[in-house]
Amino acid sequence: MMVLAMTAIRPPLIIVNFKAYPEALGDRAVEKARLAEDVAEEEGICIIVAPPLVDLALVAREVSIPVFAQHVDPVEPGRRTGHIPPEAVKAAGATGVMLNHAEKRLDYLDIKIAVDRCREVGLLSLVCCAKLRYCNMVVRLGPDMFAFEPPELIGTGRSVTSEKPESLRKAMTIAKRLRPEIIALCGAGVSCGKDVRDAIVLGAEGVLVGSIVRRDDFKAVLGEMARAALRAWEEKGF
Repeated sequence: MMVLAMTAIRPPLIIVNFKAYPEALGDRAVEKARLAEDVAEEEGICIIVAPPLVDLALVAREVSIPVFAQHVDPVEPGRRTGHIPPEAVKAAGATGVMLNHAEKRLDYLDIKIAVDRCREVGLLSLVCCAKLRYCNMVVRLGPDMFAFEPPELIGTGRSVTSEKPESLRKAMTIAKRLRPEIIALCGAGVSCGKDVRDAIVLGAEGVLVGSIVRRDDFKAVLGEMARAALRAWEEKGF
């Protein structure tokens, strides 16, 4: 199978959020990232990993797939004790940044500032959106990527694709109508290949997953998701 250029970010794609799970801290973060890299190479798909911030540089040095920071603060470098300016994660080797995840929410103005700051320093931005009614506002902020993630489903194993399919479809439609160039994703409860396939059928261009990093069969599950994404993408004629 032809190997995808590891730095290419294009749909369909999978973002693996390591969160702060003990199974993906320190050396384990590197192990999980290498397994994700193996799947990306074997299946020819874009896989992005988002390790804990303290492990960001370590992971970025060890793999060639894109690495995203889980968060940045909407600030300039300087006297900012405890803050994380975009320049810091850029220097650590990040390609992009997740913003406004349900577990690390930001105010609307702070999202806008953070998106603009990421663009200034050459980082891609992914903004998560918890509610359908906010999708329009979030997309208009101009992030490179957008993810619809109902927080009540995160980590439950109950996928947004089966629990809120119409909301998901509408969110993807809103995003692509407003900004056709945006990469529109979804997450929350996505835990198997079928969930990934259904997400793409409903209009998503990829998924965010997290809980799978806790599984002993992480690589096998990620491979199943990758193949499902590619099949669904091909069936849609892309």
